[in-house]
Amino acid sequence: MTAILSTPLRAETLVVNSYGGPYEEIIEKAIIEPFEAKFGIDVIYDPVGSASQDYAKIKATGGRPGFDVVVMTASQSLQGCRDGVLEKLDAAAIPNLAKLMPRLSAAAGPCGAVHEVQYMSLLYRKDKLATPSSWSALLAPELKGRIVLPTFQNIMAIYLVEMMSVINGGDLVDNLDPGFKAMEAVARQSIGFEQSSAILESYIKDGTVWAMPFWNGRAQLLVDAGLPVDYIRPKEGTIPLIATLNVPVGAQDKQSAMKFIDFFLEKTSQEAWIGGYKVGSARTDVEVPEAIRARQITSEADLETLLLPDLSLVAERLPRWAEQWDRDVVPQAD
Repeated sequence: MTAILSTPLRAETLVVNSYGGPYEEIIEKAIIEPFEAKFGIDVIYDPVGSASQDYAKIKATGGRPGFDVVVMTASQSLQGCRDGVLEKLDAAAIPNLAKLMPRLSAAAGPCGAVHEVQYMSLLYRKDKLATPSSWSALLAPELKGRIVLPTFQNIMAIYLVEMMSVINGGDLVDNLDPGFKAMEAVARQSIGFEQSSAILESYIKDGTVWAMPFWNGRAQLLVDAGLPVDYIRPKEGTIPLIATLNVPVGAQDKQSAMKFIDFFLEKTSQEAWIGGYKVGSARTDVEVPEAIRARQITSEADLETLLLPDLSLVAERLPRWAEQWDRDVVPQAD
């Protein structure tokens, strides 16, 4: 009996899969540590894989990938619901779902809780270039050999195709041929392709690259670090990155997973996340410094300034577009 009483009770353990680098440092401080303190649940953080790689693992294992919560995007949320490998979420278990902008929740579908919103920005070296205004700046002669592009496994690639399509007479989903044609020219300007945001940003940090598409939250972190960079939302518009929290159907501890998601969506948690990672929120009642609000998506009005393709159609057509990217765009790079 003495031995039993002297043994500490084992805490619940929750495995959360997401990204490494600055993301990992910020989520540990802003979300995980406060969550552990409030609920007494230990969180194991698993910073392995991109959103597309994580979803591939979820699908391959029939919804039993070895983690309880995963950070992905609205596209994977929709696909996972269709494939039956992600748990449907509801406000009974996650009350803060009701606090999110309806349009964003609808875009993510019933399996995704939108915990942040970014947008694809045009990041550039302000010590090398005058402030650009358009996506077509990527075709400027002075940027020959000074651009790096995302691989198609990074959702930013198809977003860039879609924007190039819009500004060249196509549209966001049904006619992307003008976008792919324009991307052939952009690829000829580039030094190649990388999937990871951490690797992509390394090129602009060391001055190898002078301009590239990049998520605006990560871009803001580079600005705040004092690097000679800045970013714009080009005049033609841009597409949001709707980031989601998801629970695989075979998660070991769904109850704790729901608690974690609800905690992440709390007003104070969202404010901590916005302030730390410099992103936008799907909640409209967040209180953040004006400097952050001016460049992030924190209101319905902000959301209306963005172009939002039908993500269900995007997910459905990605395999065909991936083939077109590999056939027409990739061979053009140096």
